[in-house]
Amino acid sequence: MAKPQNGLWIILMGNGLSGKSRMNITVYCGASLGNDSAYQAAAKKLGKWIADGQHTLVYGGGKLGLMGVVADTVLAHQTKVIGIIPQFLQDREVSHPNLTKTVIVESMSERKNKMVELGDAYIALPGGPGTLEEIIEVISWARIGKNNNPCILFNEKGYFDSLKSFFSHMVKEGFFTQGDFEKILFSNNLQEIETFIEHYQPPALRTY
Repeated sequence: MAKPQNGLWIILMGNGLSGKSRMNITVYCGASLGNDSAYQAAAKKLGKWIADGQHTLVYGGGKLGLMGVVADTVLAHQTKVIGIIPQFLQDREVSHPNLTKTVIVESMSERKNKMVELGDAYIALPGGPGTLEEIIEVISWARIGKNNNPCILFNEKGYFDSLKSFFSHMVKEGFFTQGDFEKILFSNNLQEIETFIEHYQPPALRTY
C-alpha cells in the first residue's frame, strides 16, 4: 500500500522501506569505532537495513571508524553509497576508495549542506562533536521550516540518553516545545525507525 510522504511515494515491504522513489538515507557517524563493539554492530545493522530497502546511503565519505563500517556494509549488499568529502580530507587519504559516487567539496559547511540536500531522512549513529553538530543542525532547521524530513538518533546502548534528557530540560525551561521534542526519535529499533519515517509529519513552523 502506497502513500505520499515528504514528496515521495513509499511502500512498506519486507525488511525495509521501498517504493517508486527509493530513499536517500543520510547517516551521520563517527570516524572512530568507539570502545564497545556494539557500536560497530549497530552500524552494520543500520547499513543492512538501508541495503535491504534498496535505499542509497549518503554519508561523509570516509573509510575510518563507523563511517567505514556502515559504508562497507551497504556496499557488500550491492547497494549505492554516495560520499561527500572536503578536498582537505581527500588529500589526507581518509576517503573511502570504493564508493558508488564520491562528491568532493571545498569545505565542511558545503559538505553538511550537500548531505542535507541529498537526504530524505537523517540518522545519527554514535559519534563525537561533529556527528552531534550535524544532527542538531537538521533538527534546528526543522523548527524554522528548512527541513521537512525526519531526524533520528540511533540510540545504541543508550548513547544519546543524556542528549534526550537535555532536550527534555530545554522543554522544561521553555527553550524548546514538547511538540518539537516529539518530532525527534531516539531509538535503535529498526521497525520503530521505519514506522517513524513512514508517518512523519514536520513540526509546525515556529512563530515569534
